[in-house]
Amino acid sequence: MSEKSGVSESLLEMLICPVTGENLEYDKEKGELISKKAKLAFPIRDGIPVMLVEEARKL
Repeated sequence: MSEKSGVSESLLEMLICPVTGENLEYDKEKGELISKKAKLAFPIRDGIPVMLVEEARKL
């Protein structure tokens, strides 16, 4: 499990950006999944990645 998010590493490896279809990077400090190409940060709430574009923070 990832230290801060409680999301397993295998799940993080399977998730892709809903906008670009590319892999995401995990920001351990902020507990977010980052899509550099889409310039979005998807939150992880209670160990569950929220992959909705409306919920993402713009970078």
